[in-house]
Amino acid sequence: MRMRIVLILLAVPATAACGARGGTADVVAATNVYGDIAAQIAGPDVRVASILSDPNADPHLYEPGTRNGLAVAHARLVVANGLGYDAFLTKLERAAPSASRLTVTVASVLGVHGARANPHLWYDVPALPRIAAAIERGLERALPGRVAGFRARLARFVASLAPLRAEVAAIRSAHAGEAVAYTEAVPGYLLEAAGLRNLAPPAFTRAMEDGAEPPPSAVSDMLALFRGRRVRALLYNEQAASPIAQRVQDAARAAGIPVVAVTETLPRGQSFQGWQLAQAVALAKALAR
Repeated sequence: MRMRIVLILLAVPATAACGARGGTADVVAATNVYGDIAAQIAGPDVRVASILSDPNADPHLYEPGTRNGLAVAHARLVVANGLGYDAFLTKLERAAPSASRLTVTVASVLGVHGARANPHLWYDVPALPRIAAAIERGLERALPGRVAGFRARLARFVASLAPLRAEVAAIRSAHAGEAVAYTEAVPGYLLEAAGLRNLAPPAFTRAMEDGAEPPPSAVSDMLALFRGRRVRALLYNEQAASPIAQRVQDAARAAGIPVVAVTETLPRGQSFQGWQLAQAVALAKALAR
């Protein structure tokens, strides 16, 4: 069973100009990943709050509190991931229905559906401009009269993704077709964009994502990837600590396989672009070893 700390809080991204006083905000995002993007596009005069921002909090296990409900009830725009990843946000919206509140659901924007779809959509580097544009359109509808500012900041945000996109393209150019493994599908879209193949057994990764113990056969197959040096790197979810996750990391390191940490939420003090670029750079360095 994975061990995670679940915190109940309402946090405001560092890029937002001011907090959600009294638990209210103009824009409420499920996590600080989307909260940071929204704040960058919205600008300093729009109050943006994120329900989940703690790096140890698990969206799958999160239980919202009263302050979260108040924020959603008064929000003009809500930014959700969808695919069941932030089901807590759906509960809050249903508890406080509002005809004037708009919701942008990223999974719907990208047309991603299905019970087994990878919900970590913010790792889909080619899709990031579409995600940002959908948030900007939501801001235009929710807060009319500021269209020019929203559009200008959207253009700056998309332009600022250039180093990240270049890094991913460089990985694809140098390592397309090479094999890696991950403990969970958190970086799955990043690996696809970089042209890498994930060899981790689905039975292993699905159990880890569900917080369950992987079947012994899946664990054996996972460890065999390292003993046989069949993968160039292991990527693991730093926010999911468990004995089996540690065992897998130890096995990879013992075999000389580089280990790369990734996270589901934005680390404190970082921008979305800087965070994603740092993880891509870490992956590139691991593959180059």
